[in-house]
Amino acid sequence: MKSWLYTVAHFVTLLFFVMMPQFLKAQVKDIGLPKIINYKKTEYGGGSQNWDIAQDKNGNLYFANTSGLLQFNGTSWSKYSIPNATVRAVKIDGAGKIFVGGYSEFGYFDTNANGKLIYHSLSKLVGPNAKKIIDFVWKVHIVGDEVFFQTFYRTYIYKDGKITILEPPNRFQFSFVVNNRLYFQDIEEGLLEYRDNKLVKLTGTEIFNNTEVWGLLPFEQDKLLVVTQDKGLYIYDNGSLTPWLCEANDFVKKNNSLGGRVLMDKFIVLNSVLDGIIICDTSGKVIQHINNKKGLQNNTALTSFVDRTNNLWLGLDNGICFVNENSPFTYLESSYGLGAVYASAIYDDNLYVGTNQGVFSHNWKKTFKEESFTLLPGTAGQSWNMQVIDGQLFCSHNRGLFTITNGKAGKFLDDKRGYLSVRTLPGKPGFLIGANYHGFAIFEKTATGWQFRNQVEGFNISDSKFTTDGVNVWLRKDVAYKLKLSADLRRFNTVSTYDSLDGKLKGITSVQQINGVVYFQSNNRFFTYNALNDNFTEDKKLSAYFKKLPTIRYCFEDNKGNIGYFYGESSMGMLMKAANGTYRNVRSSFSPLTGNLVYFFESVNTIDNSDIFIGITEGLVHYNPQMQNLHPQKPKAFIRSFTYGTDTLVIGNMAKIDAIRVPYKFNGVKFTFSSPVYDNPENIRFSYKLEGFDDNWSSPTNVPVKEYTNLHEGSYRMLVKVIDSYGVASDPAAVSFEVAPPFYRHPIAYLLYIAFIAFGVYYVRRRLQAKIRKSKYYETLEQRRLYLEKETKIRQEQYELEKEIERLKNEQLRVKILTKDKELVNNSLQVVKKNKLLNGIIHRLKDIDAEVTDEAAKQRFSKLQKTIVKELTTDKSWNNLEKHIRNVHFDFLKRLKEKYPTITPREMDLSTYLLMNMSTKEIAEIMNISDGGVELARYRLRKKLDLPRKENLTGFLMSI
Repeated sequence: MKSWLYTVAHFVTLLFFVMMPQFLKAQVKDIGLPKIINYKKTEYGGGSQNWDIAQDKNGNLYFANTSGLLQFNGTSWSKYSIPNATVRAVKIDGAGKIFVGGYSEFGYFDTNANGKLIYHSLSKLVGPNAKKIIDFVWKVHIVGDEVFFQTFYRTYIYKDGKITILEPPNRFQFSFVVNNRLYFQDIEEGLLEYRDNKLVKLTGTEIFNNTEVWGLLPFEQDKLLVVTQDKGLYIYDNGSLTPWLCEANDFVKKNNSLGGRVLMDKFIVLNSVLDGIIICDTSGKVIQHINNKKGLQNNTALTSFVDRTNNLWLGLDNGICFVNENSPFTYLESSYGLGAVYASAIYDDNLYVGTNQGVFSHNWKKTFKEESFTLLPGTAGQSWNMQVIDGQLFCSHNRGLFTITNGKAGKFLDDKRGYLSVRTLPGKPGFLIGANYHGFAIFEKTATGWQFRNQVEGFNISDSKFTTDGVNVWLRKDVAYKLKLSADLRRFNTVSTYDSLDGKLKGITSVQQINGVVYFQSNNRFFTYNALNDNFTEDKKLSAYFKKLPTIRYCFEDNKGNIGYFYGESSMGMLMKAANGTYRNVRSSFSPLTGNLVYFFESVNTIDNSDIFIGITEGLVHYNPQMQNLHPQKPKAFIRSFTYGTDTLVIGNMAKIDAIRVPYKFNGVKFTFSSPVYDNPENIRFSYKLEGFDDNWSSPTNVPVKEYTNLHEGSYRMLVKVIDSYGVASDPAAVSFEVAPPFYRHPIAYLLYIAFIAFGVYYVRRRLQAKIRKSKYYETLEQRRLYLEKETKIRQEQYELEKEIERLKNEQLRVKILTKDKELVNNSLQVVKKNKLLNGIIHRLKDIDAEVTDEAAKQRFSKLQKTIVKELTTDKSWNNLEKHIRNVHFDFLKRLKEKYPTITPREMDLSTYLLMNMSTKEIAEIMNISDGGVELARYRLRKKLDLPRKENLTGFLMSI
């Protein structure tokens, strides 16, 4: 029996230690406030009010907003609209359909082939004979294979593509799903449960007829917690309804509740109209109160939602808020009245905090609430350090050094100089050495308490991080100083400086004490001082712990043996000491504090294994290492979208991605990334690699976009991984695609090229053969042509010779004709002269005949006159001359008449005479006119021929 009990006890103990980390992690801290991130409507691009929240299987969040449905993937926001715009409720089923309800409209969003969310209205399925949809769809529930869209006047049930209507007994208020069971509030019947297509009344709930139930939550032992708007909280237990009298109930009554949510299965979130939210435990004790004074941008929380990482989202009346509940860090900042914190200490059950404004205190055993820190009178000013030494709390202040006893600040032990820190003097009990603005001072413990003894002479430089080894005082200011105190502690007898730790390692970065030993550090290598040889020896074991860490500035040992270190400008980590003396490095856990530490005056106060206080520039941080997940869940990386050309695939919404083929003209592609990590989005980094283009992963970056241009055709695979704020990298997300070749490099194009080349070779070969044959043929023809050409040339020469001979003959004949013409003209002129002479003789004979009286003589003269007249009458030489001239110059006269149809015969004769180059006198005699008449006839001919005055008439006629 004892053996069995021992086995059970051993099993229970083992189970406790196995499950203890899970219990510690699943808690809400009552010290400080979690990190709060507010998203304003200008950031998410929607309306101010957010009524409901849901999360899909990929971790994306959806918000029912007054201007539509908002989607947040951790990196970017998207908005989707429905008819009538407003969305009041949202739920997501197992297949990924996003069901929404709004004003007189309900339906669902689903992805299309490109991954874009497309809205499908279901309200149109309501039959024409059914009652018209009225008012808002306030709630959407998914129970089994049915989807419920609840309005105040009826509920529409969608199943198997059809809509049925559930009518209320009187009028619905709101509805809720608890443990997969659907409940309604009726304004006159109280709470109703939907069973087997019927509404079953929950007895004893009529008390809610005069109020609004905004929340129905699961409570311990299958009970229901009923959250009313203004009547407080009630517990319903199988027909019994009792008020839940507790601290949370008072909050609800005072501030009007808008429902709530169960957190981590052991805490309850209650929303309010007037004062933000509270988180209480199952006893109703308020653990956290978060409102506008503590970081919320609005005090009215319309809804709350717990995501898959047990963090809290709030839909506010104006904005959206993320509350990082599942974190080992909480913050005591401005809402607690604290400024920049330089030191903290637990003393006499009080937490004392040294700030730039003075020393503040809070009872360590009481709950931390807003404005619960109080400023100790007389401590206003810069507080540099707080240390518990020899059972006494010392505060190093810019006005001096003083002690704190019974929650009050004592008088300054030295009010002439500001102090940075104090240390014990090994081997000198009852004495302290303090670093002040002018060097160092000695304090002595007397019967009346600690007193200032003397300022140490011989050195006027100090540092808050100085340390002692029992013989020397060590500090670092550009170089390391070794100060040896005199026996009476009034001066430094010797001052030595060191600027390197060995021959190769130049410079000394920090001086600190670990495990009671003074260490000198440079480039993460630790050395101890060897007094005999006045040199330094490396501690390789300690150096090995820092070998793979970033180059540190300073480190320290806390009261639990953990070694904290600082690196960069404002980052920290800790080597947590295990029971076996080894150290485990914790660095990424402190990444949320990066950039917030007080540079050079970093403060870390380890109280116990669950409480570590860290000073930051805006207050105090509480760190519970027991809540830290030593093996944090890997984040998930998503390739959010893939864009090429004018097409965009929203891959983050797609369940399955088919092969993507990108036309070559769109060979510039763009990727966007996302990761549903919401607690420290500013520390999220992405690393990517395009297989087929990149050889190595890119350096981590917080820019969630990558573009590639001018990709060559081929197959590619885009890989993306995300590194969260804890340094944990995700598995790569991948999408494969292929860039099609340009048409001129397509495989079919290459086949065409081969066919074209083959055809070209064949064609060229045939052409060459044909050309050779043709060349031979043309060569024969050419020879024949040359022969014929020679023969033709000979004939042509013969012909031209004959033609020349004929031309010469014609020329000779023409000359002869012209000569004959000239002779004929001359003869004609002689005849004319003869006839003229004969006419003159006739006239003389007539005169003589008139004078002669002798008849015989008259007869003879008359007979002679008749003979002459007969001769003149019978002389036809002039007519023959004109006829001859016309015959000889027939072609000329023909051309002249064709060219100038209006020319007269008389003008044609004149033209002929001019062509024959006859003189004016000759023409006058032939034409029997005067010389002036010839000139007048020439003038009229020139005018008829339209000749310019300067052009020669005879030359013109010869050119016709």
